Amino acid sequence: MDLIDTHQHLILRDHLGYAWTEALPALHGNFTPADYARLTRGKGVIGTVFMETGVDDADYQAEARLIAGLVGTGGMLGQIASCRPEVDAGFDEWLAACKSLSVVGFRRLLHVVDDSLSQTASFRQNIRKIGAAGYTFDMVFHARQLGIAEALARACADQVLVLDHCGNPDVAGDGFDAWLEGMKRLAALPHVLLKFSGITVNCAPGTASVALLQPYADAMLQLFGPSRMIWGGDWPVVDLAVGLPNWIDMSRALLAGLSADEQALIGHLNARKVYRLPA
Repeated sequence: MDLIDTHQHLILRDHLGYAWTEALPALHGNFTPADYARLTRGKGVIGTVFMETGVDDADYQAEARLIAGLVGTGGMLGQIASCRPEVDAGFDEWLAACKSLSVVGFRRLLHVVDDSLSQTASFRQNIRKIGAAGYTFDMVFHARQLGIAEALARACADQVLVLDHCGNPDVAGDGFDAWLEGMKRLAALPHVLLKFSGITVNCAPGTASVALLQPYADAMLQLFGPSRMIWGGDWPVVDLAVGLPNWIDMSRALLAGLSADEQALIGHLNARKVYRLPA
């Protein structure tokens, strides 16, 4: 199963601030394209899409401009840039500026802000502008917030939305049933896709395994199907759990029951289509 990693973070401390990592010793230091290449050598990764890394508010535009200079090198095919849809001032200008920065989509972190942020009319109008400009919007919520994700999706019915990190089920807290109900409602909306990424960090430390996660993978496949799922590595955050090479191996094992064509959809074909990636 060839893979396009649609969730490749980088941490470049010489240029940008990452306050959210201060309490996470495993994420101290730099995490560079060279580090990523070393970890994925021989693992079937045929390309990447950079995912904004939650830099400090003052740096989110600088991050996109910096990454634009890396697109086209090391297999990087484009970037998903950060934005601030809750602020009208400058939003249209940033959307226009990103046309020259190899941007293929946008994301605003919504699991670490007030739940009301995405519920305003102006926020939703700006999300619809992203869709009108031809871009996807990646959503990241905790499982307890899936109702908020659903409300946002219903308000932006013409916008392609990608729910990151498998909807962040509380695997450690045995939150399968509550997560499943929220996922059923989101899966009923055809413009919502699911990113098969980031789930191992929701397991209790040292417990992530194929056996533990197979019921979650099976539920996602039943609800969304291979045609609406996209693979992502979530490096270096995945280092808080199993690490990127292990997640690649686990992904293949969790999807082993699919046909080669179905695996190809999740591994790279859906990514090319959804993010309009170059060949």
